[in-house]
Amino acid sequence: MKALKLLLSTVLIGFAFSSCDVVVDNIDSYDYVTLEETITAYDLWYVDYNLTAGTGDVPFLSKAFTISFINGTLYANNNLVGIGATGNGYGIQIGYYDTFNGTLEISHMIDGYYDFDVVQIAPNRIKLIDYFNNVTYYLEGYQKYNFDYNQVFYDNIEYFLQEYDAWEKTYTSTTGALNAFDNENFLMFTPENITTFYSSQDDFGTTIDNLFWDYVGSYSVADVLGYDNLKILTLDYDSWGTEEFELTVINDGKIQLYHISSGTTYEFTGRGYIQYLKTATSKEGTVNTSGRKRTKVKRDVKVRRNLK
Repeated sequence: MKALKLLLSTVLIGFAFSSCDVVVDNIDSYDYVTLEETITAYDLWYVDYNLTAGTGDVPFLSKAFTISFINGTLYANNNLVGIGATGNGYGIQIGYYDTFNGTLEISHMIDGYYDFDVVQIAPNRIKLIDYFNNVTYYLEGYQKYNFDYNQVFYDNIEYFLQEYDAWEKTYTSTTGALNAFDNENFLMFTPENITTFYSSQDDFGTTIDNLFWDYVGSYSVADVLGYDNLKILTLDYDSWGTEEFELTVINDGKIQLYHISSGTTYEFTGRGYIQYLKTATSKEGTVNTSGRKRTKVKRDVKVRRNLK
């Protein structure tokens, strides 16, 4: 196992790291901060995947939205469903870590052993460098009380849509013009990518295993100028064109789709929760120990056209 060390940070932020200590120069005195104190200073480290650099991959970091270091145990929120509640906000245990002699060594339950060099680039920001796999991850630290779990849904909405085997239409408003989407009763967004969706016109209440997916197409999610809690979801149906919706999250099991052209509001409820990386059998739904990997997401920005 190659050595894992806390690297010397830049003088611009006033921190100097020794092999086992972080030194803060206050002119008249020195405060020594160990690597253990550095990584445990925050309850949650949000993995800012869009800043990831390099050609390699560390599977457990590519799955995680947050990681936490607690008394030698490594936790992660790999799912958006239940985030903030699962594991008292820390998520599920995914392995162990060690900071002996100023090094960080991680033993993941499935992926095995990984070594990282750690650089503190701001008081609440660090980067983990895996030279062997040629990849660097950027992490932002938060305490649980000031971490916006709700905003994580919108920042990673594509992955939230993937966390159920299917979404069943459970409400249609009485207002709004008749349109072709009225006949679509189930949607599915696959974890293999963030561009493919399936739809089904099967009757309400059909079990997931018996669903016939009538259509497979592409979809996209766009940000809305001036809104943090609203997205534009576009479903591309070749047969009759595209369907555009205002997408909002009602809770971690229900979404609202406002059909912009017809003025109809739909609600879809998640069926068949998929929990990522759970070694024991889940009572809540499918368990996936590999599968999904986050990718860099670049969204278009649209102006809201219809104000309800």
